[in-house]
Amino acid sequence: MEIIELKNIVKNYYVGTITVEALRDVSINIGENEYVAIMGPSGSGKSTLMNIIGCLDTITKGTYVLNGTDVSYMTDNELANTRNKEIGFVFQTFNLLPRYTAFENVMLPLVYAGMPRKNRIERVDKVMEDVGLTDRVLHKPNELSGGQRQRVAVARALVNEPSIILADEPTGNLDTKTSIEIMTLFEDIYKKGNTIVVVTHEEDIALHARRIIRLRDGKIESDIINENPVMG
Repeated sequence: MEIIELKNIVKNYYVGTITVEALRDVSINIGENEYVAIMGPSGSGKSTLMNIIGCLDTITKGTYVLNGTDVSYMTDNELANTRNKEIGFVFQTFNLLPRYTAFENVMLPLVYAGMPRKNRIERVDKVMEDVGLTDRVLHKPNELSGGQRQRVAVARALVNEPSIILADEPTGNLDTKTSIEIMTLFEDIYKKGNTIVVVTHEEDIALHARRIIRLRDGKIESDIINENPVMG
């Protein structure tokens, strides 16, 4: 089953009278339980592509179908609802609320989704166990290491059971050892049946994925299967 279907995507930005072509006729299909890395140099369009996949930005032309729903020209409110339901985000800067405990940070998406409190607690307990943080649930972000903060962010991304996990430079603020730990965690998540899309400029991080898509100048330069992925 296709989770992401991008067909002939064009994205233009307008700066005064100048048109900047960020994406030029990009078509990508990503299926259920795929592990994909999107790579490219600065200005290649990879961040724009991530924003479109994540329903954070709209397209200029083309079609985007996410998990069977055409999201190509949705309103901001419709995109927000789709994001909350379909996509779990993991950011380079963690994006945790400093005054909330790890448990409360992970629970937030479920509060927005209107899930009953008892079910919320059970679900958060489960994902905190999955990311190996059951002994840190009452700690606030400033009481956690960088790796632990990213694990909280991964748990928050998983808690709504989204269609895809979308990770933007997920190891960008981490040292090498911690980066390997986070990529091992992604490997575990992938093996449990999740679809993962990682946007990165780091070759060693991309090599964990099973498929690597490279962008250059707003177009797909290559789309290859990684025959020998790095395993955790």
